Amino acid sequence: MNKATKGTWVEIENVVLEVGQRAPQVPEDTKNTPLVMWTKGLLIDEEAEIGKQVEVETLSGRLAKGRMTAINPRFEHDFGKPVDVLVETGISLKKEMGGIL
Repeated sequence: MNKATKGTWVEIENVVLEVGQRAPQVPEDTKNTPLVMWTKGLLIDEEAEIGKQVEVETLSGRLAKGRMTAINPRFEHDFGKPVDVLVETGISLKKEMGGIL
């Protein structure tokens, strides 16, 4: 699906700072990468394709313009793999506090 219609949940992308605009104290690899912002919201345009400039309204009511990068984007973040010591500590604390374990 490469086309979205008005009211579809989409993601847009904006370059906040170009490579030459980054702060001088940031690491070299960071200096050589533009600062990019992604925003999710409901498409305001009647119809748009991925890669086109569009306007969206975020859930907080803010209007933003940018290049559409995804239609119906999903959240792909997590907290990483479990850390054994933290799992053990959580179990131990629950026992000490009279919890469920």
